[in-house]
Amino acid sequence: MKAIAYSAYATTPELRLVDLPQPKVAPGEVLVRVRAAGVNPVDWKIAAGHLDQVLEVRHPVIPGWDVAGVVEAVGPDTFDYEVGEEVYGYVRKEWVELGTYAELVSAPVRTLARKPRSLTFEQAAGLPLAALTAYQSLTRVGLKAGESVLIHSAAGGTGSFGVQIAVALGLRVIGTAGAHNHDYLRSLGAEPVLYGEGLADRVRALAPEGVDAGLDFYGDGVVATLQSLVKERGRVVSIADYEAAAQGAHQLWVRPDTADLTFLSELADAGKLTVNVEHALPLAEAARAWELSTSGRTRGKIVLTV
Repeated sequence: MKAIAYSAYATTPELRLVDLPQPKVAPGEVLVRVRAAGVNPVDWKIAAGHLDQVLEVRHPVIPGWDVAGVVEAVGPDTFDYEVGEEVYGYVRKEWVELGTYAELVSAPVRTLARKPRSLTFEQAAGLPLAALTAYQSLTRVGLKAGESVLIHSAAGGTGSFGVQIAVALGLRVIGTAGAHNHDYLRSLGAEPVLYGEGLADRVRALAPEGVDAGLDFYGDGVVATLQSLVKERGRVVSIADYEAAAQGAHQLWVRPDTADLTFLSELADAGKLTVNVEHALPLAEAARAWELSTSGRTRGKIVLTV
């Protein structure tokens, strides 16, 4: 099969299109014929060695965790899916080696769900990691309909999913963003506020009694501010601040979860969750996709088509 691979840690690794053996399919796994693979910042952060103390990485590496495709084969004693079914998922395994930037990927069934019928393969591939992160952040602090949440970096990839999911759950959403993204946040159902100095005062002007929970999707030292704004200390989640726990907040690392992916599929098919694919590039242009991702100037999702 064709796949993208790199052989060593590097800030700008050489991403090569290579021929590799077809993956083996273990019990509890299916072989997915990849139609699209999502590109996420964590992909190039792993390649640069930034997560070496956390993740087991075995070179050469096929990067990528997000996928949408069609079941090609099923492993022994695996009855969750049938050949020909359309699936999508967050295929994070015990170590980093055989990822989704490939024509085929073996995927544990716990990492998959049936693809949303209303989404293209490209859209579905842009959903799993970021939308799961947003949803699991909301559920980590037990938010319920009628409560309020402040989402920091609400116009970003994870934040924009967080806004849509929170609105679908019946929450009041206040979202931080640059002024140029305020109309975009309003279109998603959030009340926008400008980030930066004076954020706490601007939020209190909208919610004088504070908010029920705060989600940090950027990691620029905002956890303390969020803690000062929530009604109940501790209902704060950060996905980027590794000192969050020391500040009494939750530091979340997203987990593959079939039930959560199924819930996201249902939201998408109900028209409550949309995916903006800003760039869809051929698999061979993975290096260009990483250039776009590292620039930080892409609001929508980047995917590779196979």
